[in-house]
Amino acid sequence: MAAHSPEQIIEGQRQDWNRVAGGWEKWDRFFDEQMAFLNHRLVADARLRTGLRVLDLGSGTGYPALLGAQTVGTRGSVIGLDLAEQMLKAAGRKAALLNLSNVTFRTGDVTSLPFEGASFDAVTSRFCLMFLPEIPKAATEIARVLKPGGWLAAAVWSAPEKNAYLTTPLAVIKQFMDLPPPDPTAPGIFRLAKPGELAGMLRDAGFTNVTEEEFLADVRFPSGEEYYESLMDIAAPIQNLFAKLSEQQKTEARHRIVGSIGQFRRSDGIALPIAVRMVAARKPLG
Repeated sequence: MAAHSPEQIIEGQRQDWNRVAGGWEKWDRFFDEQMAFLNHRLVADARLRTGLRVLDLGSGTGYPALLGAQTVGTRGSVIGLDLAEQMLKAAGRKAALLNLSNVTFRTGDVTSLPFEGASFDAVTSRFCLMFLPEIPKAATEIARVLKPGGWLAAAVWSAPEKNAYLTTPLAVIKQFMDLPPPDPTAPGIFRLAKPGELAGMLRDAGFTNVTEEEFLADVRFPSGEEYYESLMDIAAPIQNLFAKLSEQQKTEARHRIVGSIGQFRRSDGIALPIAVRMVAARKPLG
């Protein structure tokens, strides 16, 4: 089977994430409460402060663009870029509720940024870069639009075996269908999980002061059922796999996913491990 072109991959992703935009908005408050620490870490690693002009890549429903806008204040501004217009509409509604007038959202492709060179003080990106078909090209584009001395802060998923939050449903689905091993060079959740890979691409694009840390945490759910419901509302890749199962298989897969989550139960609910690779880098001053 012929490989998809970058344009085909991007269009498929646009359709997928538009389809689950309503789910992301439905679960927005929950995930804002559960994973806000990632937004704060990115804002810190990008050295955001009052008055800066910031670009957030893969903003989705506003992560971490909205926190960035609150941080840079009215003397600064944030542009959130994403493929999926429906996700960005949700982000815009959240910005309005927060009375943030210094953040705007627009659709666009990270590998071909629609901005002039050296036009941003900082760039942030949460769970976006690993889905790109041409990551080195995106790194070059980020370097182009950053001002000298500006920082990039990015979060991507780390190793599958440390991310039960993501891999539990995949393990169950494998019991019903053959899933070929993922192409390590193809866009996907764990595309940049290997230590040093994203950092190396950033160095190749001319960045300096590159740092990397595997950041361990967990996501809490009251029950396995609630975990499953959130998964099916927001996880476009899992939805695509479930669509290939029969109705009977879907019912059994749900039962097995909820059951397997029990191993992560604590006295106050379910605690699913996550591991995130946090990478920061600076564009040279000269």
